[in-house]
Amino acid sequence: MTQANYLWTPPALPSLPVRGESARLPVNRLFFVGRNYHAHAVEMGRPVDKSVERPFYFTKAPQTLVESGATIAYPPETKNFHFEMELVLVVGKPGFRVKAEDAHEIIYGYACGLDMTRRDLQLVARDKGRPWDLGKDVENSSVCGEVVPMPGVVIDKGEIALAVNGQVKQESDVDKLIWNIRELIADLSLFYHLQPGDLIYTGTPEGVGAVVPGDRITGRVEGVGEIALTIGAAE
Repeated sequence: MTQANYLWTPPALPSLPVRGESARLPVNRLFFVGRNYHAHAVEMGRPVDKSVERPFYFTKAPQTLVESGATIAYPPETKNFHFEMELVLVVGKPGFRVKAEDAHEIIYGYACGLDMTRRDLQLVARDKGRPWDLGKDVENSSVCGEVVPMPGVVIDKGEIALAVNGQVKQESDVDKLIWNIRELIADLSLFYHLQPGDLIYTGTPEGVGAVVPGDRITGRVEGVGEIALTIGAAE
């Protein structure tokens, strides 16, 4: 096979550490579930009625991925940079039109995640019916901790919490997901051929809020692990 000749060096493949493994997990795509906890949907002014609605998703470029423990610059063109603590599902096998009862078969494991958001830009776009990209697909905004291998395990409960400078801001339980892990895999796989290395950020509970340079975010998901992020100076 002839090696490709590029005009410049292509970026490195995004990857994450795996607990108990020396090999890293190559990351393929980043999917995010919007408004998947009732209390958060209410605080965002968009209550969800599961009986008549389906989950909705947005994506971010894999290049937005940063590891837990990093310091990131406060991003440009925002005055309202928000944290969102999430349980991240890691896909380990291909899956298309997966039945909910078979969803566990494509699960590799889980991680703790942060969906950092330029909230002011997101809300402007939302209210004008425009794409959310400038609010959500932000450089260094997809934070993820180490991947914990749990092949075939469906997490359906466990505390999820976040603190800023030691003060608790978000505290809920994964059992409050509107659409659970099985339902998300079944629904998302109707639209995409899910692949190993796809990450699904499953949604954030209530209590989201703004951070400023110098703030330190810490979070955890019971049975999965912890995550940390420091907000650096504005660029």
